[in-house]
Amino acid sequence: MVLLLFSYLYYIMGGIRLTGYLLFSTIVTFAAARLIGYLYEKGEEPKKAKWILVPALLLNLGMLCVLKYTGFLLDNVNALFHTSLRGMDLVLPLGLSFYTFQSSGYLLDVYWKRVEAEKNPLKYALFVSFFPQLMQGPIGRYSLLEHQLYEPHSLKRENLVRGAERMLWGFFKKMVIADWAVVFVDAIFDRPDLYQGVALFGAIFYMIELYADFSGAMDVVIGLSQMFGITLEENFRRPFFATSMSDFWHRWHITLGNWMKEYLFYPVSLSGWMAKFSKWAKKTFGRKTGRVLPIALADIIVFLAVGIWHGPQWKYVVYGLYNGLIIGTSELLAGRYREWKKALHITGKERWYFAFMLIRTLFLTLTRMYFDRADSVRAALSMMKSTLTSFQPSVLLTIPAGRDGLSFTPYALLIIVCGCVVLFTVEVLQERGIRIRESLAKLPLPATAAIYFILLLSIGLFGSTAAVKGFIYAQF
Repeated sequence: MVLLLFSYLYYIMGGIRLTGYLLFSTIVTFAAARLIGYLYEKGEEPKKAKWILVPALLLNLGMLCVLKYTGFLLDNVNALFHTSLRGMDLVLPLGLSFYTFQSSGYLLDVYWKRVEAEKNPLKYALFVSFFPQLMQGPIGRYSLLEHQLYEPHSLKRENLVRGAERMLWGFFKKMVIADWAVVFVDAIFDRPDLYQGVALFGAIFYMIELYADFSGAMDVVIGLSQMFGITLEENFRRPFFATSMSDFWHRWHITLGNWMKEYLFYPVSLSGWMAKFSKWAKKTFGRKTGRVLPIALADIIVFLAVGIWHGPQWKYVVYGLYNGLIIGTSELLAGRYREWKKALHITGKERWYFAFMLIRTLFLTLTRMYFDRADSVRAALSMMKSTLTSFQPSVLLTIPAGRDGLSFTPYALLIIVCGCVVLFTVEVLQERGIRIRESLAKLPLPATAAIYFILLLSIGLFGSTAAVKGFIYAQF
């Protein structure tokens, strides 16, 4: 009850009118799940339950689509048919994409009999609205959270300390690295004509900003939840150590990837029409290719959905297709890759090969950053062209940073570099299986306290003074 009360108070602080959307999503999915559960208790078949499932999903996800994509749809209709249709001024509620996905996932789990329908509306309301994860995830699964949210908890010193440590690390990434990187990102992407000589740095700094901002937010969310004795799923696992795009997406925004896999990829790949397509593909292209082609198509559909989820713009459609086509093509060529490696006597364990795969994946990831951050597809392509045709690193020093403007620019760049070195060092150790916080806890208490005090002090001394920036994904 305490968590539910404060979750709604927290959300009301963002605007009391926006709470109606949260309530609508909660009521629709709770009522539909209860009806489906009632039908199953009576021994009814899933076919009858589908008549409840489909309208509920249309209402819940339809709310997301109407609020987020109406303007985009009307703009394209107007451009295509030379009309002047105007929509309503719709306010996009905070965290809409996250809580609609979380509640829809719960409803589908009830329909597939993975979990039983929750009978207490207040308990279910807490699952949808739990305030640390409400704004920007991670997207929770009911099966992992139900007992944690509802069982009794008491304040424990260990949870408070460990949670505070995790939050401190998240704020370091956000305030020292991301909030300085965004100074250069905004300048370069907002004025690509003026800063075309450092277009490449714009993409690099955006990649740094996005990771430090979003993973930092997850550290804060997970740390805060840990203070209450609640363990949330990890959303990042050192993505820049990935050796393929598929591996990257297993490490980046993990809960979104899991949601798409469970609730979109499997239903699409196992659907009747996909079975017919698979049969046709085997007959047309041969058994081997025909078996993989449906999986590749399902990957493209999933990543198209991921792109559209990111925002109502064509650049996000291209962003999704870019990821989907690379992963889908890799699926199709997996057999050829094995043949080429065998012919070249590559076992896959060579250090140079690991470095090559790492750099290749980093390059592919960096390329998609142009589409993610540029204002449009045309602007992204223009900046990619500038990257190849113009390179003047000294232009970076003409971008003002912080209150002192140009005089502070070299120091801001140095802060970003040093912050990235700290972040990279920590992640190298973690990738090698070293548990950093556990190792620090084994040190004498004064030494542990001194390390965290230095981290706290560094946020105060080196945190961005350019502008106050909220977390990026809080607007989704």
